[in-house]
Amino acid sequence: MRARGFGSLAALAVAAVAALGLAGCANEPTRIQPGATAADTLQRLGAPTGRYPLTGGGERLQYSRMPAGFEVTDIDVDASGKVVSVTQVLSEARFGQDIKVNQWRQNDVMAFYGRPYEITRVSSFDGAVWTWRYKAVNERRMLYIYIDPTGVVRRYHTGDDLELDRIRD
Repeated sequence: MRARGFGSLAALAVAAVAALGLAGCANEPTRIQPGATAADTLQRLGAPTGRYPLTGGGERLQYSRMPAGFEVTDIDVDASGKVVSVTQVLSEARFGQDIKVNQWRQNDVMAFYGRPYEITRVSSFDGAVWTWRYKAVNERRMLYIYIDPTGVVRRYHTGDDLELDRIRD
């Protein structure tokens, strides 16, 4: 009897873990499909970490996993309330086409990438360096965007995320 009770308990535990796994999928922003409504998206994912108006109407619902995570997903909704695109924007393959050096302002950076992991200063640049963590083929990386005192993006680059190495030492 005792073994049977344990088996039932184990089956219950497995079912609970499976249910949590499915619930996690329901909260995954990249699973939202174009054509879904903004209301359904908000119901499934909850409140976004950022909301930004889009040119021509509509809105960007932003779901960021910063500061501990590695993803920022932008869900663009048109003026009629339908999802038109879902993009995980922290992708090394996209940085060159997305980041507009000498054009983007601080607000543009926020509307695209959300709040950074950290904001620092370096002696070689007059302004702030905004940093996001991301993964490239499961390697931890950093995106650095340099914003001058007038709020204009002047350059960007990527580098290795050495935070884990600093913790281990």
